[in-house]
Amino acid sequence: MSAAAQTEANSEHTVFRYLATAIEDGRESARGARAYAKDAGFAAGVALGCVGTMLLAPDGRTGLDAPAWVLGLAGSAALPARHRFPRAVLLVTVVAMLAYQLRGYPDGSPVLPVLVAVYRCIRAGHRAFFAATALASLAISLGSLPLLPLGDDALRAALEKRFLTFGWVVACAMAAAMRIQHEAMLAQAEERAAENAQRSADEERLRIARELHDTLTHSISVIKVQAGVAVHLSKKRGEEPPPALLAIQEASGDAARELRSTLHVLRNADGGAEGVGLERLPELVERARGSGVPAEVAVAGERPELPAEVDRAAYRIVQESLTNVARHAGPAAAVGIRVSYEPDRVVVQVDDDGAADPAAPPAPGIGLTGMAERVAALGGELHAAPRPEGGFRVRAELPVRQPDGPAAGAAT
Repeated sequence: MSAAAQTEANSEHTVFRYLATAIEDGRESARGARAYAKDAGFAAGVALGCVGTMLLAPDGRTGLDAPAWVLGLAGSAALPARHRFPRAVLLVTVVAMLAYQLRGYPDGSPVLPVLVAVYRCIRAGHRAFFAATALASLAISLGSLPLLPLGDDALRAALEKRFLTFGWVVACAMAAAMRIQHEAMLAQAEERAAENAQRSADEERLRIARELHDTLTHSISVIKVQAGVAVHLSKKRGEEPPPALLAIQEASGDAARELRSTLHVLRNADGGAEGVGLERLPELVERARGSGVPAEVAVAGERPELPAEVDRAAYRIVQESLTNVARHAGPAAAVGIRVSYEPDRVVVQVDDDGAADPAAPPAPGIGLTGMAERVAALGGELHAAPRPEGGFRVRAELPVRQPDGPAAGAAT
């Protein structure tokens, strides 16, 4: 790739990344605005609850003046920040409640914001901070009672209300702790289910590997040995082995190697088929020619360092297409293979001039379905259908652009 083309590709990639970042930032801002609006609405609901209790709570003692409303609603005003600053919001709500009580206003009104702040603080994991704050606030609340001008009955009622308030706070904290424990139990159950599913999948992979080894390995080995013996006998008689027999011998050897690679994948969850990619395309075409399928290859562009899964998928698509040609296209069908390397994708196209009829497209079999699944897993596109002029076309477009980086083809 020339320096100018490299610079242009890098510039386009920079612009795309900038646009993608701007769009993502906009989405994050919109999500943040929706979350803040939701928290503000919740805080407004708590404030309305405080107003209701303040209007219903007067008991003949200190009347509700402007400071009462300020202290009664201060805790609610701090609630929208409870997710980011749970300890600070807990302090604000507790201080507002204590100040409300110390001024002798009717008890109970600012306790709603305190309960919300306690729940959030426990969910955030600040249990020790909550315990210290709760004990200190209880001591201050009870210690302030003798300072209020209350008779014995009113003092006893105020004492009961403050112990009741403390009980609500403890109950709220316990509810938050139980919610944490419940979520932990659910997470453990999901983890165990995932482990069981993985174990079942591993056992099934091993079972399939054993079946393949016990059946296909034996059959392919027999074919390879018999082909080798036939070639040896032909040469021993001074005859040139038939090309089809040589193709069978070579194909059986390749099939044995690929079967071993497949068994390795099945026996190792993180394994991958090694040595299968477009660099082996000439060998694949030669085998097709040896089996009687005339095939020609054209390559456009400079081959980059492809991701292993893309390289492997492109090879398998050509391989399956050639197999379909040999099985369905007819004895006189010729094949044209074109591989195009582009900055952000690899295009593989296989055309044959066989007997496929555009008016009667074939039903997708296992081969075409497997191709479609390979391409879809990589985020590409597959077109497989009869050509208008006759024959069949398979065209796969496989993206090679990395998720967080430049296209693989842009590297030099």
